[in-house]
Order: sequence, then C-alpha cells, then structure tokens
Amino acid sequence: MSKINSKHVFTSESVSEGHPDKVADQISDAVLDACLAQDPDSRVACETLTTTDLIVLSGEITTRASVNWEEVARKAVADIGYVSDDIGFSASSCKVFLALHPQSPDISQGVTEGMGAFLEQGAGDQGMMFGYASNETPELMPAPILYAHRIVERLAELRHTQADAYSFLRPDSKSQVSFLYENGRPVRLETVVVSHQHTPQMKDEQLRALVKQVVGEVVPEKFLHNDIVYYCNPTGRFVVGGPNGDTGLTGRKIIVDSYGGVGSHGGGAFSGKDPSKVDRSAAYMCRYIAKNVVAAGLAGKCEIQVAYAIGVARPLSVNVDTYGTAKVPEKAIQDVLEKGEIFDLRPAGIIKSLGLKTPGKAGWSYRQTAAYGHFGRDLFPWEQTDKVAALKSALC
Repeated sequence: MSKINSKHVFTSESVSEGHPDKVADQISDAVLDACLAQDPDSRVACETLTTTDLIVLSGEITTRASVNWEEVARKAVADIGYVSDDIGFSASSCKVFLALHPQSPDISQGVTEGMGAFLEQGAGDQGMMFGYASNETPELMPAPILYAHRIVERLAELRHTQADAYSFLRPDSKSQVSFLYENGRPVRLETVVVSHQHTPQMKDEQLRALVKQVVGEVVPEKFLHNDIVYYCNPTGRFVVGGPNGDTGLTGRKIIVDSYGGVGSHGGGAFSGKDPSKVDRSAAYMCRYIAKNVVAAGLAGKCEIQVAYAIGVARPLSVNVDTYGTAKVPEKAIQDVLEKGEIFDLRPAGIIKSLGLKTPGKAGWSYRQTAAYGHFGRDLFPWEQTDKVAALKSALC
C-alpha cells in the first residue's frame, strides 16, 4: 500500500476467537503460558489441530513445569464458548490426543547461552521478520485490519457479556473491511463483510442490524456514511462452524495476526512459540521499533526488516523502509538501529527488553495475542512508545 498520490481501495480480513485456526492458536499459546508460568526458560513449539470433537497437540516442549496439557486445552476451548455438545465441538466432550516430545538438542545448543558454536544466545531459526506502523490511526496500525479486528472482537464481547440478548450467535466468525484511500490516507469505509456462525433460529435481519450497530460503535464517525455496502452471511446460512465445519491449525492466519496484507511478511507464524524463536520475538521487536519511529514523527509509515541465522545472536541485516514518508534519511535510522544502543536486536536482548519470558508478571499473556491481532492493542509491551525521546535525540 505504497501509493502515496493515488485513490484506491484496500481490504483486510480478521477472524474471531471461535474460528477453528484461532482456536488452535489459542490452545497453543495457552500451553506456552502454562509452561512459562512455572518455568520461564521453557522451550515450546506447540502445534494444535482442531476438528470435529477432536484436539491434537503436537510439537516440541522442554520444560521443568508440570502441566496438565489436556486440562489447559479444554479450558481454552471452554473460554471461547464451545461448551455445547450439539454443535460438533465441545470442551467437555471432545477427545484430546497428545504427541509432544522435547526440543532437539541440536537446536537447543544454538539458543542456549554458553553452548553451541557461539557463546551468546543465538536465534532459534533462520529467517526474516518484519514490523510495520502507520500514522493513519491512533494505534499506528493500518485502518482495514484494525477495524476488521474491532468488529469481530466487539461481536464476541456481546456474545459473552449479553448472552441472553445475543443467544443466536455462536463462536465462529469472520470479518472483512474495505477502505477507500486518497493520497495514502484512509478516508471512507466502503464495504463490510461479516460471516457469523448462528443458531438455526436466527433471522438474517438480526445479524444485519447487529453488524451495523457494531460498525457504528467501533469505526470512527469520520469514516462512516449512508452508502456503506454490507454483506452479512452472504451464503445465506452459517449454522455449522468452528472446528466441526473446518479443521483448524496453529499458524494458519499469519496475515490476520500481523498487518492485514499491508507491508511484508517473513512467513513465520507466532502462536505456540516461546520467545527464543525469532519468528515471534523479532517480529514483536520490529513492530516496537516501527511504532516508535512513527510516534517520534520521523516518518508517517515505517517498515523494519531483520534477518537471522540459526544459532547466531546478531542479525544478518537490518532494513528500514518508510515508503517515502521519512523526515530524516532512512540510512540514519538504519545506522541507529544497527548500533543496538536504543533497541537490542540480539535474541536475549529482545527477550529482556520486552519481558517475553514472564508475561504474567506484567499482566498480559500470549494467549491474548492469539485472537484479534498481535499488534495495535496497548496491553502488549511491544506497543509502548517509550523510545520516542531516545530516537529524537539520536536523529533530530
């Protein structure tokens, strides 16, 4: 979305906590939270599959924690709202299969300080990670993905808190919003698509009225008008849903999790991975950097890319792209980042500066990241803008 002097429509989608892939993500992150709560040095790479009345947990976990994996999975499912035995997936009646084993010692030695070919803690894998920020919303997020998240999040909130009034809603849902951009800025909400699982008794007009109400609540008035096009359950029916309607897998919603298709993506998923995996921790750090650059007024848009080699601490490269909006030379920003004095891009430095081993102590959890976006919500440490002064001092 680099068309600065243009008029175009851009679309992003989100999915709710009850979407089968998001159920899988939340279970995987609930397992991670349970391990870190007892052992902050846990190594976790937990993959989850969900389908009709079945959960499969697989992957690599090395931890001193004592965790009832099945109990953790069932609680996550119950919290989402899958508690009825008549819709094909229920926390109390589904089967839970376990296929977990310890982390490979070959990987472990590369990410443990003092072991492997290098003394410093190295990256948990090779790859490139991106972070993005834009001043088009107060959250410094692209408008399409931000408000796509807000729509399904608000619908879920109503389902949980006003169950009697909205008893026709079931947990699975998806949203999609299209914004008109002029000269690089969102100016108008064009289209809203919401598909929401429902009871057989629900009438189409009930959902349509509710979606319009929610859009009015979560989208700023300046984007609203009388000609927004709404598509609500456009197939005409969405009774069968959740893992009963579609198999869910951890890590299958990486664009929903990030920036809705704006900017670049390195391809690595987030959920179920402890912070030694730079797919997750470095992506969080890149968002932290990009957000602070934009918050400091150094650019209107900013994308940060870093790349790592497995077992090596320092990034192989750092790249800055401001899409032509920089107020200072991009090379100057890159030079500051490569020095590592404001942002430590080594895995151990990322983990320490963002508190990624002990989320519970700071009042957040990895499971909270697993629905409605990993970015754009102030409860996470990588959303802080506490480096603005340091960046201004170094660059202005």
